[in-house]
Amino acid sequence: MGLASTRSAGGERALLDAAQEGDEEAFRRLVEPHRRELHAHCYRMLGSVHDADDALQDALVRAWRGLPRFDGRSPARPWLYKIATNTSLDTIAKRPKRVLPLEYAPAADVQAGLGEPVAEQIWIEPYPDAALEDAYAAPGARYELRESVELAFVAAVQHLPATQRAVLLLREVLGFSAREVSEALDTTVAAVNSSLQRARKTVEAKLPEASQQATLRALGDDRLTAVVQGYMDAMERGDVDAVVDMLVEDATWSMPPLPAWFHGRDSIRAFLIRGPLSGEWRWRHVAARMSGQAAVGSYTWDPATETFQAFALDMLTLDGARIAAITSFITRTAEPAEEDGVERWPTLAQDDGRLERVFARSGLPISLG
Repeated sequence: MGLASTRSAGGERALLDAAQEGDEEAFRRLVEPHRRELHAHCYRMLGSVHDADDALQDALVRAWRGLPRFDGRSPARPWLYKIATNTSLDTIAKRPKRVLPLEYAPAADVQAGLGEPVAEQIWIEPYPDAALEDAYAAPGARYELRESVELAFVAAVQHLPATQRAVLLLREVLGFSAREVSEALDTTVAAVNSSLQRARKTVEAKLPEASQQATLRALGDDRLTAVVQGYMDAMERGDVDAVVDMLVEDATWSMPPLPAWFHGRDSIRAFLIRGPLSGEWRWRHVAARMSGQAAVGSYTWDPATETFQAFALDMLTLDGARIAAITSFITRTAEPAEEDGVERWPTLAQDDGRLERVFARSGLPISLG
């Protein structure tokens, strides 16, 4: 096979034999070494941690039920990927495409407000870096592990037809051979190669010149820390000028699940003055990493609990030492309320599941004392 097994052939064969005889613990031990990488694969296919959770669970149920039909002449890993990929393809057929706000609507006018939150199932979600640890990455893969979960890459992949998406990820991220991919998708090697060529062209046209991994390596740890700390300090001081000075000229600021996003330093300045840095709210921040990128957990003061409560995870897309995009994944109700005719932003009611998926999985606390 084109990829090395993560366990000895003999040990895997013994677990497979036991699992096929109905031993659930043997099945768990057979699939456990592959669980994290399979989850990451489902995420790349679907653009959603929530959907990846469901797809992986479904795939493992299918694998358990399909054990009698698996002859074990090849390693379990390609067989599990075939099941996970086809489970994800079934999900794609039933769900709308995941996007970021920049692809959903034109840039907003700050005077028009933030708009109503859009159904959560259309937005790409960030992926926790901790879930990538020990996940398998093929040595010859075109995209490295963390690069393959960056927001720009996942967003670009969502533009591909489902089969092209599967081919690109299996070949270029996971390093499977064209023959292995053809077997997984029940097609021909020629069809796989043709799909890969078209998928590469589409994705490369949508990706920035440099990945965030390349940018972070060029910056180095000290300069990266300075950029992130500078952003957090400026936000906590409410220093609009300092935040804007950190941005490139055509920077963007978006806030899923809100459709509104702002383009350019002047527009972002107006948004900050009217919204988060208007002086109405007190903020605290904690540095994090998500989707292989620099991130910041943003907390706003809640007088009812006298704590700072998690509100949004700000994903920072860097261009050198400047910020090219801030994608602020709001984890609580973002619908602005009005008091005395004045728009109040933000509110703090918790939304179903989003807080756990974004904050808890990133290793960030839900509140700060």
